[in-house]
Amino acid sequence: MMNGSGMLLPLVGYLVLIGIPAAVIVGKAGYSKAWVILAFIPVVNLIALWVFAFSKWPALRG
Repeated sequence: MMNGSGMLLPLVGYLVLIGIPAAVIVGKAGYSKAWVILAFIPVVNLIALWVFAFSKWPALRG
């Protein structure tokens, strides 16, 4: 069994492996990097992925 402190390292690893590349992609698309928080909310992350994929990116507008 893992206790609370044993879960910290995998959580930080997950945040780094997913959060940093997602923030870079969202930033290059022209959105605020704060939107990367959506990547960590179940179901909302899937909706956000579809919205970002099919919306007009501010970086490409002008």
